[in-house]
Amino acid sequence: MKQAEIKLAETTINSKKVYSGSLIHAFKDKVRLPDGRQSVREWIDHPGASAVLPVFGNGEVQLIRQFRYPLKQTFLEVPAGKIDEGEEPLVTAKRELEEESGIRAKSWAPLGKFHPCIGYTNEVIYLYVAWDLEVAESKTDQDEFVAQVKMPFANAVEKVLRGSISDGKTITTIFRAANWWKKNKPFPVSNL
Repeated sequence: MKQAEIKLAETTINSKKVYSGSLIHAFKDKVRLPDGRQSVREWIDHPGASAVLPVFGNGEVQLIRQFRYPLKQTFLEVPAGKIDEGEEPLVTAKRELEEESGIRAKSWAPLGKFHPCIGYTNEVIYLYVAWDLEVAESKTDQDEFVAQVKMPFANAVEKVLRGSISDGKTITTIFRAANWWKKNKPFPVSNL
C-alpha cells in the first residue's frame, strides 16, 4: 500500500455476518479509523460478475431488456451475470452471453473491470466486447425472463448519453467497448 493510502486505511476490529443469502452476504463491521476513533461499516459480500457487449458484423449490438425487482422497472442492459465459485470471469461472460442472448462469439477482448457500488459492496464486474458471433439457443435460468434487443452500436451509445440506458455496468461496457473499437478496429462499424 502506498503511503497516502496507508494514511486513509481503516482496519477491521471485528466483523459480524448479519445476513446470508444465496447470492449475497451482509456484514456489520467495527473499524478503526485513521485517526484512531472507531466506527461501523455495513457492507455486502458479492461473488463478482461479468458483462459483455456482443457486436455483429453489420455494426449492430445485442442488448437485453430485463425487469429488475429492486427498482420495479425494466432496464436495457448488456448480457451479464454472477461469477460462479471457481469460475474465471471470461468463462462467466461466455456462459451469460449464450444463456441470455443465445449467442456464441469466436473473438473476445477484455475491457477491464469496474466497481459498481464502492460504498457498500465489494462487487467487481469484468467487462468484455465480443464479435465473430453465431446465433445459438438462448438458455436462460428458470427464474429469468429477458427479451433480446438489437440496435446499431451508435444508437446504444446515444441511449447512454440521453439517459435511456441508466444501468452502470451497461454504460461502462458500452463506453469502454466504443473506445476499444475506435482504437483497434477489428472490423468497420459505421457511425461509431
